[in-house]
Amino acid sequence: MLEIKDLHVKIAEEGREILKGLTLTIPKGEVHAIMGPNGSGKSTLAYVLAGRDDYEVTSGDILWNGESILEMDPEERAAKGVFLAFQYPMEIPGVAGLTFLRTAANAVRKARGQEEMSTPDFMKFIREKAAKLNIDMEMLKRPVNVGFSGGEKKRSEILQMETLEPTMCVLDETDSGLDIDALKVVADGVNGMRSPERSMLVITHYQRLLNYIVPDKVHVMVAGKIQKSGGAELAEELEKSGYAEYQGQAA
Repeated sequence: MLEIKDLHVKIAEEGREILKGLTLTIPKGEVHAIMGPNGSGKSTLAYVLAGRDDYEVTSGDILWNGESILEMDPEERAAKGVFLAFQYPMEIPGVAGLTFLRTAANAVRKARGQEEMSTPDFMKFIREKAAKLNIDMEMLKRPVNVGFSGGEKKRSEILQMETLEPTMCVLDETDSGLDIDALKVVADGVNGMRSPERSMLVITHYQRLLNYIVPDKVHVMVAGKIQKSGGAELAEELEKSGYAEYQGQAA
């Protein structure tokens, strides 16, 4: 279970506070969505969960399965099961996708006390995962994300998520830049990972994504705090009325 308790976060260099007492709980087995306008702190929350060092937590705590992760490095958080799918996936020139995936998967497995996969076992494993996401194996021989379309980058991110088998998945505007066909493929991949032992946090501007990844709860985030929570129907309300009501409350 993810527990975020009265979290205050500022940008390390600027000193400007972004998250201003954010509290959120996501039980195991549930998918929660956060929606909000630009500048509300959604991506900041995703980066802080993953351990990006541009941000400073000034107070509050983040617990994953009862254990604080604030002092953990990103690789330690990954070993504990935390995964972030980026809004803008990075290109990694010179590193083939297959090499990247196998190295990352075995590093995480070793940290979790699991047996590392041999090359034949890994290739069988990755072929099955890639096929579900319509990813050609030739694509995985190319450098990670280099020359990929927006849809290919997002499918590559979901493949990474499936390969690392996290228990806390954070998807930061995964629908950004996707056409409807690519969105359906990505959503199918995400839905295929839903399980009683896995929590998911989906961050998005638009209700469209939530037609395909139906959340258990929706949270409205404005001015660095959760202003309202509700069921999936809340996303439909936001699509119609926008965020003006909540921006007024936060002022």
